[in-house]
Amino acid sequence: MKVCTDSCIFGAWIAHKIAGNLTPVFHVSQIPNCLDIGTGTGLLSLMIAQKNNVQIDGVEINRNAYEQAKENFKISPWSKNLKALHGDARNSVIKKYDLIISNPPFYERDLKSGNEDKNIAKHDDGLNLDELITIVKNDIADKGYFSLLLPFHRAEHFKNIVENNGLYINEELLIKQTPHHNYFRAIFLVSADAIKTISSTLVIKDANHNYTPEFIALLRDYYLNL
Repeated sequence: MKVCTDSCIFGAWIAHKIAGNLTPVFHVSQIPNCLDIGTGTGLLSLMIAQKNNVQIDGVEINRNAYEQAKENFKISPWSKNLKALHGDARNSVIKKYDLIISNPPFYERDLKSGNEDKNIAKHDDGLNLDELITIVKNDIADKGYFSLLLPFHRAEHFKNIVENNGLYINEELLIKQTPHHNYFRAIFLVSADAIKTISSTLVIKDANHNYTPEFIALLRDYYLNL
């Protein structure tokens, strides 16, 4: 299963938060189920299931990715908590979720490839941020949360969409490659609760190009060599 560092950070961050290892915390009793929109091959769902007894549905529109997620779920130690769904999240979800997560299309309005599957996976051809928020509002429980990973340059656009839909950014985690780099990814936690946004920064590597203690603490349960 192909993985990338920023997706792993996102999966670990939300998994630790549900488990109560980060402050402020979710309470597991309040997060009995989760929807992973655009689950791909199932990475985020698997990372959450590794640490939490949460029922997770991963919906994926691409047939090949869905089949891979289905197989990955089946052979994992947490298969009883994982279910892969093939379909469009805009019309295939029929229940409410206490947590919705997504690693949505990245390169809105950027140069596209000649591969349609890659365009759907990395662009907003299949699902843009406005549509994603509409799905969240339709499918989230009354006291539910929504969390997603975005390129940093799309952060302000997303914040405007959230505000225009009567929702609030509860937390944001801004990610840098090193102390000398600019932010390149942002993770958001959204709900209907109008509370002051908690903002924090994660730096992946220090000035000597070693993983930072914060990165190691977050990912050590998922990376073999940390």
